[in-house]
Amino acid sequence: MAEHPAYPVGLRLTGRRVVVLGGGQVAQRRLPALIAAGADVRLVSPEATPSVEAMADAGEITWERRGYADGDLADAWYALIATSDTEANERASAEAERHRVWCVRSDDADRATAWTPATGHSEGVTVAVLTTDAKGRDPRHTAAVRDAVVEGLRDGTLVAPHHRTRTAGVALVGGGPGDPDLITVRGRRLLAEADVVIADRLGPRDLLAELPPHVEVIDAAKIPYGRFMAQEAINNALIEHAKQGKSVVRLKGGDPYVFGRGMEEFQALAEAGIPCTVVPGISSSISVPGAAGIPVTHRGVAHEFTVVSGHVAPDDERSLVDWPSLAKLTGTLVILMGVDKIGRIAETLIAHGKSPDTPVALVQEGTTAAQRRVDATLATVADTVVAQEVRPPAVIVIGEVVAVGRPGTA
Repeated sequence: MAEHPAYPVGLRLTGRRVVVLGGGQVAQRRLPALIAAGADVRLVSPEATPSVEAMADAGEITWERRGYADGDLADAWYALIATSDTEANERASAEAERHRVWCVRSDDADRATAWTPATGHSEGVTVAVLTTDAKGRDPRHTAAVRDAVVEGLRDGTLVAPHHRTRTAGVALVGGGPGDPDLITVRGRRLLAEADVVIADRLGPRDLLAELPPHVEVIDAAKIPYGRFMAQEAINNALIEHAKQGKSVVRLKGGDPYVFGRGMEEFQALAEAGIPCTVVPGISSSISVPGAAGIPVTHRGVAHEFTVVSGHVAPDDERSLVDWPSLAKLTGTLVILMGVDKIGRIAETLIAHGKSPDTPVALVQEGTTAAQRRVDATLATVADTVVAQEVRPPAVIVIGEVVAVGRPGTA
C-alpha cells in the first residue's frame, strides 16, 4: 500500500458511528471536526483531557471510561486510534481491517487505512491537503500548503470566482482602526468579491489598492469641517448600486456600530428591501490604546471602561453624555472624536470631582506607521494638544491605566 498515493474522499458521517480510542491531545484536536460533521462519536479511554471530558459532559460524545476491548469497532464506520498502548493499537487496527472500517492511527500512519488531511475552511469550501508521496509524508508541509490556500481565499489574493449568480446586496464592513492587517478575515474576503466599495476616510485605505481594476471605489470621506458626502447620499448610493445587481461593500473605520452610523445605513437598506450583512470590526476604542501600550482595564486599577463621543462639547445642548456622572467613575474613560473639545471636556470632568492629576494619553493615527502617543494630565491636556499639535484622528484615554502603560513605569 505504501507504494501508492492515498485516494482523497469526503466522508459523510452524520448519524454514523465513529469510534475514538484514546482521550489525549490527538483526540482533543480531532473530536471537534467529527462532532461538527454530525457523527455519533463513541470515545473509549480510561482517561481524557479536561477539554475532551467537557465534550462528554455536554453530551457531544459518549465516553466509555475503560481501555480498548475486542468488538469496540464492530458497528463503526470510521475509527481514530490514538492511545499510548501500542499493543492495543495493533489489536484495534486488526479489528478495523476485519470489519472493513476505515482507520486512522496517530502512532503509525503506515499501518493505517486512512490518513487525516490538513484541512481549512473558507466560505462553504473545505480545503483538504494530503501528501501524495506515501514514503515521504511531511505533515508540516501539507499544513503550510493548506494555510496558504485558505489564507489566499480569505484575503482575496487567491481568486476563485463564483460561477453561479451571486445575490446582490450590501455588506457593512468594519475595517478596524487603520492597520490593514486588522480587518477581519470575512471583511477582507467580501472586499475581494465586491463590485462597488464605498469607503470612509478613516477606513484602512491601503486595502483599496489591492482591489481589482474593475471595482468601482466611491469616496464617502467625512473630513472634519471640510467636504463631506451627506448620509442620505451614502444611503442612496448603497441602494442604487445594490438594485443594479452589484455586490456592494460599505467600508467603515473601526466597527460599523460604534459611532459609525451603521444602523442608519442598515435601516435605510431594510426599508428599500436590500439584503444587508454586518461584519463587525475592531473598534479603535480598545485597539488603539492597546497598540500604544495602554490596557483599558487592568487588575486592581480599572474594572470598567466607558467609551464616549467627544464630537460635541459638554455644554452643547446636543450632547447626550452625562459628564457629571462620568467624572465620578473610577474606571477608564475613552473619548473618540474629541481632540478639539478636550479642553472643555477636561474642565467639566475636573469641575465635577475628577482629579486634575488624572493621567491622560492621546494616541494619534493609532495602529498605523504614523502612530504617536502624547501624555498629559487633565489639568495640562488642553495646552498639550496645542503645543504638540495633536490632530484627528486620535483616541483619548483618561484614567490610571495610562500610567500602567506609560513607558518606563511598572
